[in-house]
Amino acid sequence: MVSMKDIAATCKVSVATVSKALNDHADISEDTKKMVRKVARDMGYFPNSVARALKTNKTYNIGVLFVEEAHSGLTHDFFAHVLDSFKRSVEEKGYDITFLNCNKSRPNHMSYLEHSRYRALDGVVIACVNFEDPEVIELLASDIPVVAIDRECDTKTCILSDNESGIAQLMDYARELGHERIAYITGKDSAVTRARVRCYRDKMEEFGFEVRDEYIAASEYRDIGQTAMVTSELLSLPKPPTCILFPDDYASYGGINVIRGMGMRIPDDISVAGYDGISLAAQIQPRLTTIRQDTEEMGSRAAKKLINLIEGTAPAERETIVVTGKLVKGETFAKNPEL
Repeated sequence: MVSMKDIAATCKVSVATVSKALNDHADISEDTKKMVRKVARDMGYFPNSVARALKTNKTYNIGVLFVEEAHSGLTHDFFAHVLDSFKRSVEEKGYDITFLNCNKSRPNHMSYLEHSRYRALDGVVIACVNFEDPEVIELLASDIPVVAIDRECDTKTCILSDNESGIAQLMDYARELGHERIAYITGKDSAVTRARVRCYRDKMEEFGFEVRDEYIAASEYRDIGQTAMVTSELLSLPKPPTCILFPDDYASYGGINVIRGMGMRIPDDISVAGYDGISLAAQIQPRLTTIRQDTEEMGSRAAKKLINLIEGTAPAERETIVVTGKLVKGETFAKNPEL
């Protein structure tokens, strides 16, 4: 195995100079750095991660805790894009990522905290988890730096999408087009869902519109079948809505299929909108009106915050970082046909 001593002998410099060049120290010239790095590559040198960990007290390894209850895993458009941005951002800083094992039925199961200790993780990012899970509570109470994505918690920094702003933008757009009978199909009960429903109700009252309980229907996120069923129920009401807000883009296609099956045209007969801004929404006709969540910004902000916590360049106090999404005016919203 090639050592720094071998590189130093080839470059005719000291081992200290090789170490500084490979670690990008400022007191080494750029020409020296380039020369040492080229020789290191040519000789097939790889730094010893164990030795580096002993020297720096860091493994440059970050854990990812991702438990998606619907079992769509990394095919979940929103979280997949957030985690992709996070991954690219931490890799730029020289960190690797390890997914924490979430299979609690396996033999010799370790808790999330135990697994983090076992892997000597420098920090953990958590997304789409049950914050009432005792193992999650244990991890959050530990001294390991943790950043949460899309869920606010009392003890750790969190990166949130501005759910209230997203619903407010959709509601303002619906009112602008003359809609008063606006229905909202919610996802599973959660902090995100409650924030969105609260904003929906506030906006209806702000506009002076009647808040009909039957217009707030419960479904599941990313559940095409259940969303289709709920949409059918809404359209069967004595006074059906002229506009429906779906829980997310993916689920919206269940509702859209029902609407088309009833011989109704979108948006001529009824307006619909999704939420998330997944790529599919822009590719299927008509293009879906939606809120595009800024997954790139959320992932990069989570990475920056977590690395700052790990490296001690940011205060350890809990912080809430809110990232605002953008209204995408597709082709599924039009003026109220009853006007």
